[in-house]
Amino acid sequence: MLRRYGISVAVLSVVFGMGLWVGTVRAHAQRTARVLEVRRYTANAGKLDALVQRMRDGETKLFEQHGMKGVFYAVAADAPDSQTTFIYVLSHESREAAKKSWDDFRNDPAWKSMRETSEAGGPVVGKVESTFVNPTDFSPTK
Repeated sequence: MLRRYGISVAVLSVVFGMGLWVGTVRAHAQRTARVLEVRRYTANAGKLDALVQRMRDGETKLFEQHGMKGVFYAVAADAPDSQTTFIYVLSHESREAAKKSWDDFRNDPAWKSMRETSEAGGPVVGKVESTFVNPTDFSPTK
């Protein structure tokens, strides 16, 4: 079922099995808690390196400036996904905070400039998938 949403069990096992601490994350919806967002980008042909460079050289810093905490960044290990797939996890204060952070990020002139520069030779990302997840009660990350 997770595969249907573009998330492999192996990716989630790595992300959550490593015991990464992202603050107080709880599966109980009644509590005010941080939420995790798993994002999967499919880069256009030949553009994965440009995407990784853009992330490394500034996009992740902009995430932080807009209240999004980076937890995990990776490229797929096995072909053919290793040619196009970039996956990362962000931690947000709440779903509402995530929406505001993304809206602010997309309207940030620094992001617009960064995107324009990186896409001088054509669009870098062809598809974006986002899934909010709740750690289970037995997850090392809670």
